[in-house]
Amino acid sequence: MLAIVLVMLGILILSAAVVLYVAYPHRGEKMPLAPWFGRAMRRGAEKVPVIHGE
Repeated sequence: MLAIVLVMLGILILSAAVVLYVAYPHRGEKMPLAPWFGRAMRRGAEKVPVIHGE
């Protein structure tokens, strides 16, 4: 039971991070309450390889 709760908590944290990234740094805006978090997410996104379409 505890494992299920911990996994669900991890999923919620990951999904919140994705939503925050799409809402602010992905659009080039600064995060209002935690600018350090936005900078960290932007640096991480710059290191991920991107496949460009035709």
